Amino acid sequence: MRLYVFRSDVKSELRAFAADAEGTKLPDRFRPWQSIGMIAPEKRPPHNLPRDQIEKSITDCGFQLWRMKKAKAD
Repeated sequence: MRLYVFRSDVKSELRAFAADAEGTKLPDRFRPWQSIGMIAPEKRPPHNLPRDQIEKSITDCGFQLWRMKKAKAD
């Protein structure tokens, strides 16, 4: 499965994976979503996130959400 990666404009640390380039099944409450990349089927997702769980969530729900850690202030 090709994974499309999105970032929420409402919550800057929120990211999502979807199976379509438009992110049509992403949750409305975090829209707008900005497309930030694509992961080919043979490539690993970022941050060692488990591809099998991502794909299961997309199959079951249409998307998979995840959060980036906020950068620590110096």
